[in-house]
Amino acid sequence: MSFAMHRAGDVADLDAFQELRKKRRAELSDDLNSGRVEGRYFPLLSVLAPVMTQSEGEITYPGDPMALYAALSVATHKAVHDAGPLEKAQHYTDVAPQWTAFPSNEYRATVSDLGFRSYGPNPNTDQTVFDPRVWDESARIKWILLLREVQPRVVLISSVSPAHRYALEIAALVKSEVPNAYVILGGRHVDETVTATPDGRRLVLKPSSTVAVIQEGKAPRVIDALVSGEAYYAVDSLMRALALAMDLDQRWVNRDQVLPCLQGILAEEGTGPGKSLVILAAEGQTFCGIALNGPTLDLATLPAPYEAFAIRSRFPIFTDPASGDVLRTAHFMVSNACPYRCNFCSESAQIGNGLIRFRDDAVSRALTRVCEYVSYDAKALFFDDSIFWSGRYRDIAEFCEELARLRASDLSELDPWLSRFLPDEEALERLRSLQWGAQLTIDTLVALHTPEASSGILEKMRDAGCNYIYIGIESMSTQVMNGVHKNLRREEGRPWRDKVREAAALVKSHGIRLGTSVLFGLDGETRSSIDETICEIGRLIDDKLVDLASPNILTYHPATPITRQHNMHERLDYHSPRIDNRKPYTYFEEAFPGVVSVILTEDDIWHIHNNTHRLWGDARNDQSPDGPRDEDAVSVTPSGKFSA
Repeated sequence: MSFAMHRAGDVADLDAFQELRKKRRAELSDDLNSGRVEGRYFPLLSVLAPVMTQSEGEITYPGDPMALYAALSVATHKAVHDAGPLEKAQHYTDVAPQWTAFPSNEYRATVSDLGFRSYGPNPNTDQTVFDPRVWDESARIKWILLLREVQPRVVLISSVSPAHRYALEIAALVKSEVPNAYVILGGRHVDETVTATPDGRRLVLKPSSTVAVIQEGKAPRVIDALVSGEAYYAVDSLMRALALAMDLDQRWVNRDQVLPCLQGILAEEGTGPGKSLVILAAEGQTFCGIALNGPTLDLATLPAPYEAFAIRSRFPIFTDPASGDVLRTAHFMVSNACPYRCNFCSESAQIGNGLIRFRDDAVSRALTRVCEYVSYDAKALFFDDSIFWSGRYRDIAEFCEELARLRASDLSELDPWLSRFLPDEEALERLRSLQWGAQLTIDTLVALHTPEASSGILEKMRDAGCNYIYIGIESMSTQVMNGVHKNLRREEGRPWRDKVREAAALVKSHGIRLGTSVLFGLDGETRSSIDETICEIGRLIDDKLVDLASPNILTYHPATPITRQHNMHERLDYHSPRIDNRKPYTYFEEAFPGVVSVILTEDDIWHIHNNTHRLWGDARNDQSPDGPRDEDAVSVTPSGKFSA
């Protein structure tokens, strides 16, 4: 493999670069003033590659593509604020992406919950997104037609590992329909598979990385650039470099000019906050990379992901008490990773650059963002943090107390910086009726704090509008949970199942609904432990302690320790275009043949599907239209015990 690493901002002649920028700006200004060109904006599209290939039997609530929205937040924010006369532009000072206007409140209030949207002649930032949710023949046709209509100069794709094969197909269609378009890939798969050494001098690739599979000839060369890590400012710098590397007439990127333009921008301005990596495809099968090591990132200083994009999520857990309608639900995160070190989880802080969160004046900024999302017509919120406020009770308490105070306020009592988001009684009423949910852990509730402390926190959460909590149980088997980092303080001698029941009872005692996730295929898993978990979760459901249970199959992610421990790191196939994605795998989110736990057989997976369907009933997070197969299914008595 051929790589070349470059030091950020390494420019031979900065004066020459700056002179080039001035010359281009003057030439563009002349073209605009003379009418030789109509505008300075180039069309572009952003895509979330979907995990699913069929909707039948899938277990998922389609949410908004928050990884994509967050990655674009800085670039869209700066582009919109520079839209208008060229002479007033301070950031995108050349040709610029067609991010020229944020969605209006009227637009936000009327969007459907579908991911498809019309680009149109004058798109707002939301209309530049293609979010198919399912990658099937219908989505393929819509994508081709959109490419033909828009003729994008740049396409940005975000992908997790199970969606990577579809990201490559999406990119291949770009190259087929718009051969000169510049394709950028980012997202969790790139984050996990492409990194740099701490000194930034060497590229480190996982075998399943996009770069590796392209260089080995396993995938076509359809990607022009990759961005990994905390990419918010890196994406913005790369987009401006692409603008500078475009010819002013037809607006196609000159690929040979991208690296010097990017280096010139970095030399002028330095790297923004966060640690990221930009990789550019060069001649043949070679790639070059630039490690951007900026100051520590404060998530609260970033523009809100929904500033540029409409809220389309509707989670069935949040409904209007009068009409029963499912409410428009915004995603919200105050941290980017989980402080636990579970070997199977790709959200662990040990995999990335550590725990990045809202830092200075965190609670006040979080409350401001809540009000901002309410102004965008959010009727509900779900805090997607792996653990709400990273499990810090002091922050949870302060946040909930202040949110409860805001909900009880009159317009005249609002702080001035919130009045812009809550200008009238109608907006304030949306805040008062706002429903929200968050994720906690068993240990947070019953191992790391006293029952009295946890009860007090749950009471504050409920009083601030929280009516749903989601917890990862993983397994109810002691032999499995003994190897999971979540199961802390096991020296106290309390079985995990007792801690689960205690935590569930505590949540329910405060009138808060409880959703849970269960993971099959961890170390120590056997058919007996599978049955034990299914049965014990069934008992919790029968006892009205669990409202929703989501069964999941362990799926190997490239950077998780368990992937190497199970000798799967060189065997992961996230690139072959025609994988046999069939039942029972399609009943479980992210599950594909060849990337699920080696501990489980296909018969085990059928067994899990059939028996969670039978034993958990309506509490199972399931959209399967046909239910389980008749064979290998059991029923459950009111006591929760298996019966023939």
